[in-house]
Amino acid sequence: MPVRVLEEWFAGCGGCEVAILDMGEVLLDVLPELEFVYIPVLADSKFFGQDGNGKEMDYPHADVALISGSVRTKENWEAAKQIRARSKVLIALGSCAAFGGISALANLSTNREIYDAYYGASNNNDQAEIPELTTEEMLNKVYALNEVVEVDLILPGCSPTPASIAKAITALLKGEEFKLSEKSVCDTCPLERKSKWGLETKRPLASAQFTPGDYNKTRCLAEQGILCLGPVTRAGCAERLDGEAEVPGCIRAFMPCRGCWGPVHTYTTPMSNMLGALASIGADTSSIPDKKALFNRYIGAHGNLNNCGKG
Repeated sequence: MPVRVLEEWFAGCGGCEVAILDMGEVLLDVLPELEFVYIPVLADSKFFGQDGNGKEMDYPHADVALISGSVRTKENWEAAKQIRARSKVLIALGSCAAFGGISALANLSTNREIYDAYYGASNNNDQAEIPELTTEEMLNKVYALNEVVEVDLILPGCSPTPASIAKAITALLKGEEFKLSEKSVCDTCPLERKSKWGLETKRPLASAQFTPGDYNKTRCLAEQGILCLGPVTRAGCAERLDGEAEVPGCIRAFMPCRGCWGPVHTYTTPMSNMLGALASIGADTSSIPDKKALFNRYIGAHGNLNNCGKG
């Protein structure tokens, strides 16, 4: 009997679903062992039952369920509860489901503040009526999936690599344990490190000095003054489908790690650890703007970013 698979997306961009499709030939290899009973990226979703004619939310039962996106609306919350109840294994797919993701930056503001920003008058838009009723009622903040229901496996990344998704699915089919790396991005980064800060602090989008095609001759981006979250971010973005490891994703383009794979260990606090790492190489951390949002860019759920009240 094939494994019944359900996949749903909540408050997210759809990049995790594209990563599933990007498994390419590996996906073709495992498809005979899978039966997708619900997957909006591939087929009509049938949110109200398999014939689409129901009046209430009605997800099919599944052996394995994958949910991407954060829990932002009342509908997301109810869907997470029902999917959990009807699935044997639940996977939080991607950083939004795992940690809140970019969506959870909204936790810095109340819902009212967000509505005011979108519909209120500003330099580039006119005043508009603020809707009191919306098609999907927003919760008071953005939640990670495991704040709402029990999750069996967290697969981080924005988006997860096709290789990591393939490994997780293959492990489940074989009945094997799937483990995430316990190394940091820095542990897998080939850039040259001298453990000395020599420049002023720069924003992450600042241009780095690098030798094209030669990572070993390029100095660590953090030591160039460019804020890189490699020291406090879990490794994994360098994995490839052929089993070989490349340079970490952003570093491959001589860009700093932004932290999308989340903390190396769930019990760590990336902001304080990152400030410590920067201080150890002589950086002036007082000059870093917007520390709270910057160092919690992808992990704003679990209380890491809190709004001023209920909105």
